[in-house]
Amino acid sequence: MKQTALTKTHEALGAKMVPFAGYIMPVQYEGVTIEHDTVRNAVGVFDVSHMGEFLIEGPNALALIQSVSSNDASKLTIGKAQYSCLPNDTGGIVDDLIIYRIKEETYLLVVNASNIEKDWNWISSKNNVGATMRNLSDDYSLLAIQGPKAIEAMQSLTSEDLSAITFYNFVVGDFAGIDHVIISATGYTGSGGFEIYCKNSEVQHIWNKVLEAGAAFGIKPIGLAARDTLRLEMGYCLYGNDIDDTTSPIEAGLGWITKFTKDFTNAEALKAEKERGPERKLVGFELDDRGIPRHGYDIVDTNGNVIGNVTSGTMAPSLGKGIGLGYVPPIFANAGSKINIQIRKKAVPATVVKLPFYKG
Repeated sequence: MKQTALTKTHEALGAKMVPFAGYIMPVQYEGVTIEHDTVRNAVGVFDVSHMGEFLIEGPNALALIQSVSSNDASKLTIGKAQYSCLPNDTGGIVDDLIIYRIKEETYLLVVNASNIEKDWNWISSKNNVGATMRNLSDDYSLLAIQGPKAIEAMQSLTSEDLSAITFYNFVVGDFAGIDHVIISATGYTGSGGFEIYCKNSEVQHIWNKVLEAGAAFGIKPIGLAARDTLRLEMGYCLYGNDIDDTTSPIEAGLGWITKFTKDFTNAEALKAEKERGPERKLVGFELDDRGIPRHGYDIVDTNGNVIGNVTSGTMAPSLGKGIGLGYVPPIFANAGSKINIQIRKKAVPATVVKLPFYKG
């Protein structure tokens, strides 16, 4: 198992450590609900240093990114970030990622931990334009400082005006006494905040300063379990659950990051799918009765016929009810549609709802 630069710190804090994407990671500290509520109502800090970072540079950097990604990266100006995905040749998704434009000809791609090698090999195989690629994944750390009090709690650590960094924008500036840190108004929780990219040698110092500055605002370290409940309440896709090599961005509800104004891998097939309509759609649902939907459970119609499966599910701490995502035929995909989730021997009624589940 790989470790992040903060593994020993998490252990000292009493975190429950579990294997995740080849790393040993903190899944929880005090408990999922406490940590979830901390992020929704105050501010929490996650160590997500297992994520991968690729630097793509040179005069043809944009050409390479445009050819492998679904979104239109030509819209990025310096200081802006963009959510996108890497389509494969067969209609599925290699990974979802965030693309940052750092300089005129320098882009940072942030990918999922479990896909670092796969993504690197995929992008490399498409690099016939001579773009310079560097895999920085083992050298950089990433902290997610999330919650409505994040700006107020962290402002003392930087000369940058945090309130001026709008969603999906970033600055490269000073943070906790360290220069050239990426401060990005991104995250996976739906409660605002920042993601901080720094070198491994700097992250312990930054972590300590973040907890110190946030103490008056009730900051707590947060594990991956609460990260999952937070993202699910927002209806955000998790690679390996809701999207993978067999799911298309069109059926996954990611048409908004799939721009046919340019050519990219498998664009023609995806455009045709969009025009005719996908055969299934990823939907959000809430249970009408008690129960917790889990990944892999069958979704059935009123006659007990299997019509799909749950890709992500949990008891939503902010809502106090069972929620989930899953693929169903389009006829069941409209908000208000009635479906059932097969939980052991019981078909529990559920209603398809418009995402996000959590409205803030």
